[in-house]
Amino acid sequence: MKRVLLLVYLHIVTIAVTGQDSTNKNDLSFSGFAEVYYLYDFSKPADGNRPAFNYSHNRHNEFNLNLGFAKASFATERVKANLAVAAGTYINANYAAEPGVLKNIFEANAGFKLSKKKNLWLDAGILPSHIGFESAVSKDCWTLTRSILAENSPYFEAGAKLTYTTDDGKWILSGMALNGWQRITRLSGNSLMSWGTQIQFKYSEKIFLNYSTFIGTDKPDSARLSRFFHNIYGIFTITNKIGLILGFDIGTEEKGPGTNNSNTWYAPVGILKYTINNKWAVAGRIEHYNDKNGVIIPARSANGFQTTGYSLNIDYAPVKNVVMRLEGRTLNSMDDIFSNGSAFTKNNTLVSSSIAINF
Repeated sequence: MKRVLLLVYLHIVTIAVTGQDSTNKNDLSFSGFAEVYYLYDFSKPADGNRPAFNYSHNRHNEFNLNLGFAKASFATERVKANLAVAAGTYINANYAAEPGVLKNIFEANAGFKLSKKKNLWLDAGILPSHIGFESAVSKDCWTLTRSILAENSPYFEAGAKLTYTTDDGKWILSGMALNGWQRITRLSGNSLMSWGTQIQFKYSEKIFLNYSTFIGTDKPDSARLSRFFHNIYGIFTITNKIGLILGFDIGTEEKGPGTNNSNTWYAPVGILKYTINNKWAVAGRIEHYNDKNGVIIPARSANGFQTTGYSLNIDYAPVKNVVMRLEGRTLNSMDDIFSNGSAFTKNNTLVSSSIAINF
């Protein structure tokens, strides 16, 4: 299977490079993005790192780059390719397990439209995750910081993806063969491919629904634990000024290799956004993450990681490609899991600000 996927990917890349469609200079485009931030965590972590389950905006009391990338894209009627290289604290945290130059590859993929009459695409390479409504590009998200469920599910994936869009554009159906749970390089000792599916339905201009799954393992063969994960969300335009996102993640993983028992974690989230005008907007979020058995977020406490969060942010967009943000956020856990100097507490509070620019 691994050899077949490699051959498919190389074939797609060859098509993109040799340009079997008629090409011109307008087929190639360049873009970029940068987000700088300052965050103050009232727990005042001595090493400057926020709690380990935070992978974006995770440095305390310093100005830093969360994510910056430069991207080249090639697109014709039947061929497309993307390459983006990146840096920032998001990259440092999320790509820590990747070797060498792969640590700085934000996106690298190629795609080919398999049918001349139907919208059927085969893409392969390093791709944005098919899970979640929040991406690493904060300007595309309703809140400054990412929700706990977004931080602890894949932001990116590597593999092959087959996508079909109906003629009316209402349904998008995808299936993926993946190297693992947010992995470019396959985990050492793991011989199995992971799999994913995605169903998206645009009911109307005001209602968008998504259901994504992941089936696989994030362990080597010697300690294999099967994981089955569901990601469900809806984006609703209530009025021309009010929007609502409702999301729910739930996953199960075997307690031991080959056992019939499993551990479960789940996470609901709701975000309400009010657009004041074309320059100003506010958004409020309420979320909960329940991982009592520490499958995704280890917590050495009686009740594991069971945390509820609230946040409120205000956005100002002085021009169309710039967003300036200010956010207050608090997390409340069932147990004392947050470090506060020499002690531990149930609460973690922060204020963050950022400037994001795309070009």
